[in-house]
Amino acid sequence: MNIHLFDTTLRDGTQSEGLSLSVEDKLKITGILDGFGIHFIEGGYPGSNPKDIEFFQRARDLKLKHAKLTAFGSTRKAGGQAASDPNVRALVDSHTPAVCIYGKSSILHVTQVLGTTAEENLAMIGDTVAHLKQAGKEVIYDAEHFFDGYRANPEYALASLRAAVQAGADWLTMCDTNGGSLPSFITEVVGVVKKNFPTRLGIHTHNDSDMAVANALAAVEAGCLQVQGTINGWGERCGNANLISIIPALQLKMDRRCVSEANLSRLTEVSRTISEIANIRPRAHAPYVGSSAFAHKGGAHVAAVEKLTESYEHVPPERVGNLRHVVVSELSGRGNVRLRATELGTDAGGNEREVLKRVKELENRGYQFEAAEGSFELLVRRSNSAYAPAFEILDVVVISERRRGSEMFVEATLKVKVGDETVHTVAEGAGPVHALDQAFHKALDAFYPLLREVRLVDYKVRILDPEAATGAKTRVLVEATLGHERWSTIGVSPNIIEASCEALADALELPLARARTAARQVAKA
Repeated sequence: MNIHLFDTTLRDGTQSEGLSLSVEDKLKITGILDGFGIHFIEGGYPGSNPKDIEFFQRARDLKLKHAKLTAFGSTRKAGGQAASDPNVRALVDSHTPAVCIYGKSSILHVTQVLGTTAEENLAMIGDTVAHLKQAGKEVIYDAEHFFDGYRANPEYALASLRAAVQAGADWLTMCDTNGGSLPSFITEVVGVVKKNFPTRLGIHTHNDSDMAVANALAAVEAGCLQVQGTINGWGERCGNANLISIIPALQLKMDRRCVSEANLSRLTEVSRTISEIANIRPRAHAPYVGSSAFAHKGGAHVAAVEKLTESYEHVPPERVGNLRHVVVSELSGRGNVRLRATELGTDAGGNEREVLKRVKELENRGYQFEAAEGSFELLVRRSNSAYAPAFEILDVVVISERRRGSEMFVEATLKVKVGDETVHTVAEGAGPVHALDQAFHKALDAFYPLLREVRLVDYKVRILDPEAATGAKTRVLVEATLGHERWSTIGVSPNIIEASCEALADALELPLARARTAARQVAKA
């Protein structure tokens, strides 16, 4: 059985606090959703703001291959006529093949919010649906606050649906607008609606009780053929039903087809790409697509997964375009070390026990290698007795002073040993870490030209024991890049300069170690 996916990221999703999309963003996302296989893409409210007006004008030039672009709006105003209502006219003028209109199904909202009568609200629904059908539109009728309205007055809630059906609505979508319902109630009410109306049914749920996905799936089991939601669950308040979680659940667990298998394997890519366009950091622990969704940390878990992946994975990560990830920490076993080293392109060489012991010692002192895979890789490499560091730090001095009438002055002095040669450099910087970074490059770039392309792109500090006040131990994480490669390294010390120096040194040593390994492999070949 096929389920129709109705995406409202461009409308309902943008009501999420802190999320704003430009017209260009919306056009890009529309193309991605169409290519992914979404059936309906709700573009916005064409009568509400200039941005949505421009979007629908420009969207006419899109060559959508799969999706039906959908305009969103409300029923006509009380006391008027749909044919002369400006918002209804905007829906017709949007030139979309489908429209989604919402109307009131809760008598409380009809009388207290709209300020009209029960009879007039039913007329508003019927008049608007009929007018849009006459204009040649496929009409999705969203019964706003339907489940709350049904709970308070089931007869009127059903009457509101009947008004839409009699006027020719193609879809009836029941909305849990306040997000307060539970799956058992959703199942019960959808069952009643299905018995009373032959029209195809849809579900629109919000996440205020953390039940949006569960409620949407329950509605499908009860007979709904359309699911409305947003990418990554964005939306007003606590968000909407998350299509990124719903799609694999429907397809892999409920045998309801939504998208092609090839597109399902792009699920992680789609989630992260749209997050990038929206300038929202992807959630690491998001089901199916998060970077931690298939991360294994406990030693017993990793040992089991190494033998049988499904022992601790509910679906194969590659089915949704994600990757298995082994985390190394004080909870790890030797299998964690072996598998994580392999993921990073190196080999523990039988030294797993030694590396694991070192990891546990360091994590007891405040290190955390989950977020510092670069430093962990160096631990593995250093466990090999043949490993030789590219350089050795001999002395470090950092001066930060402010003289009367001048700005703060920062200078780092660094003495390092490279082979048999000792190098003594001095560099200024905007701050102590910047000065240290400059000094490292000044000392090492001449010996290792590769380092000229290494860039420090992030620097984070965490206080590990705040009760110690200014004497607290600090953890420094440094992120560096070289072309498309990116890695993080760590340093821990009560002295933030020492912690920073350690993290910076690892960040520069790692690409040199990798380059030496690559050169040896080429030589062997």
